[in-house]
Formats: sequence, C-alpha cells, structure tokens
Amino acid sequence: MQFLIIARDGTDADAPARRQAARPDHLKVASAMAEEGTLKTGGAILDDDGAMVGSAAVMEFPDRAALDDWLARDPYVTGGVWQKIEVYPFRVAVSSAS
Repeated sequence: MQFLIIARDGTDADAPARRQAARPDHLKVASAMAEEGTLKTGGAILDDDGAMVGSAAVMEFPDRAALDDWLARDPYVTGGVWQKIEVYPFRVAVSSAS
C-alpha cells in the first residue's frame, strides 16, 4: 500500500540545527529504503527563502502498522525534527525516472 507523508519541522529557533544533526542518519536510512523499493520518492519542503522546513515522501509498506513502525525509528522523528506528520493513503498514477 502506498502512502503520502507530509512532515513539518518544528518552528522554534533550534529546529534547523536539529534537522542538520539528524540529516546524515536520515538520508542513510532513506537511501537504503529507496534501494529496497520502500521509498518511491521524497525530499525537503522549502520555505520561500529555500530553507528546509519539512519533508514529503511517497512510501510503500504492507500496511499502516508497518509505516508507523518505520516512523517510530526514523532519525527525523527520534531527533525531534518532524513535529507534525500527516499520512494519507496514496496511489501513484504517473511517474517518471529522474
């Protein structure tokens, strides 16, 4: 089952530093998930100045419980980066290789 995840970073003064601290581990996990096919696409949400303020991803898991298990372990969650996470069932209609 595919899911669209929209995750917003905190808005406090320390939020950018938390993101930068967790980013290497988050990207390591994301790269492995992309290789195994769980992560279909993902990236940073930017503000008008180009600063990272959140993330969006299309993921594929057997069910919502498996997605929640991943979320509980993701470095952006455990590192306090993502403060608001929205999850929607999703179906990719059109995709292109990047």
